Amino acid sequence: MNDQQYPVHYVCTKEEALNLINQHKKFWLSDCGCRVGKGSVCKQSRIDVCLYFTDTWEGMGSPLRSISKKEALLVLEESKNKNLVSRPFRNPKDKNITDGVCFCCNDCCAYFLCPDEVCDNGKYRESTDMEKCNLCGICVDLCYFHARKIENDQMIVIKDNCYRCGICAEICPEVSIQMILREQE
Repeated sequence: MNDQQYPVHYVCTKEEALNLINQHKKFWLSDCGCRVGKGSVCKQSRIDVCLYFTDTWEGMGSPLRSISKKEALLVLEESKNKNLVSRPFRNPKDKNITDGVCFCCNDCCAYFLCPDEVCDNGKYRESTDMEKCNLCGICVDLCYFHARKIENDQMIVIKDNCYRCGICAEICPEVSIQMILREQE
């Protein structure tokens, strides 16, 4: 696949988002363009959740403002607490370079609400230990992609719906869900 065939956005786990942050020394933040475009308060999180590793972008929903690494890590921490999906975006001229990460939800973000919005699935996938799963349903309720359901007293994973964001693994109280590389499928 050549460089220009990749969608601008892709999904990653919070650990991958942390690795992206740790690769950079300078950070900028802007309001989420989706949240601003919605014209009302987001039910899920604060409005300034688009993190940039370069100041060459104009910002999605507001002008960029410079922030410290500590502030960038606090945005990542809030994304964990609010169960936001990490959605990095590639440089439009060289899609091998990641220019930043948006932290998205299903209340306002276009890639949840607009079926035409293209976004690559993450490079990890969930692996559920069905022996440990107690069918509490927390992962079912929080999966934005409707990739999990309980049917006939069994956890069903709909792999084609899964974007591989890792939220299910983060919130599982039984630690029955792990994220593993897709090559290990």
